[in-house]
Amino acid sequence: MSSTRHRIAVIAGDGIGSEVVPAAQRLLDAAGKRFGFQLEWTDFDWSCEYYSRTGRMMPEDGLDQLSEFDQIFLGAVGYPGVPDYVSLWGLLIPIRRRFQQYINLRPIKLLRGIESPLRKIPPSGIDFLVVRENNEGEYSEAGGRLFRGTPQEMAVQESVFTRFGMERTMRYAIAAAEGREGRLASATKSNGIIHTMPFWDEVMDELSEDHPNLDVSQYHIDALAAQFVLDPGRLDVVVASNLFGDILTDLGAAIIGSIGIAPSANLNPEGDHPSMFEPVHGSAPDIAGQGKANPIGQVWAGAMMLEHLGHQEAADAVMESVEHVLSETSIRTPDLGGTATTDEVIEEVVRTFGHKTSESQTDPATI
Repeated sequence: MSSTRHRIAVIAGDGIGSEVVPAAQRLLDAAGKRFGFQLEWTDFDWSCEYYSRTGRMMPEDGLDQLSEFDQIFLGAVGYPGVPDYVSLWGLLIPIRRRFQQYINLRPIKLLRGIESPLRKIPPSGIDFLVVRENNEGEYSEAGGRLFRGTPQEMAVQESVFTRFGMERTMRYAIAAAEGREGRLASATKSNGIIHTMPFWDEVMDELSEDHPNLDVSQYHIDALAAQFVLDPGRLDVVVASNLFGDILTDLGAAIIGSIGIAPSANLNPEGDHPSMFEPVHGSAPDIAGQGKANPIGQVWAGAMMLEHLGHQEAADAVMESVEHVLSETSIRTPDLGGTATTDEVIEEVVRTFGHKTSESQTDPATI
């Protein structure tokens, strides 16, 4: 039987990226064997180390190289000695913009077996999506610095919000909410940010008129942050600008137990360009090389990649194995209160996945 093949560009990057990426690849390869597809990995060494050697985060034709792949699997980028704005604007943001990855999708879900640090949150009591605009907003390049090194030094940073950019993000969020519980929360700050946020609210109101059965609420960002902590169970889908979505989802990772388990997808929904999948946690140089990194964020990002590729059943099986290990064993990394290493966690998840594979392939007539 021939299997579907997907070409995946791999950028492990810096710090713990080089530890969690190969760990996740083991499980994703096992999923391919079980469900009849093949992931063809091609590694790129683009990183802060690459920058220290070449003065660039990737080659001049790096984006052209990536355009030949179906998807991009990213570990983490950033390391001491290289300013964060260099690593971000030299690699991640050019990828997101060149390939129109205008949706940053981050699930905020309390996995089975993990206890939220919030009080009175029952198992499975947190399960919502954050849809973040990923190409413009507060992370725009408009602005500059004047009179550097003088008492008159100043910096100007302009936010750029376009109707086109907002509408496509909001439409994606609306569709996501309609496929779930039908509740959409829009993050704003129109009482203090006088131009961009009222524009955001107006576009949200206009689009909502065509969806009368959708429950749409607008929250000021500070009130919504409080909602994440006080009553996250009320949330279903949240739509936010680039900066607001970035901050809210780090808070979301905290309330589900650890930033080490949180995934992220940079999506080109139309599939005209590759999408990019990465964990939220960053390169964590303070624990790099110590075997303490939690591979679950990378694995979950991989499951999102499988889902985007059309392998929903495989993605579900991957996450079921993760949740089984979390709920039925004590094997977990230090960020979740355990003592297991990265390798020990992924070995148990792969073993669990393989066991379930054997069960699914057993002929009932022979039992």
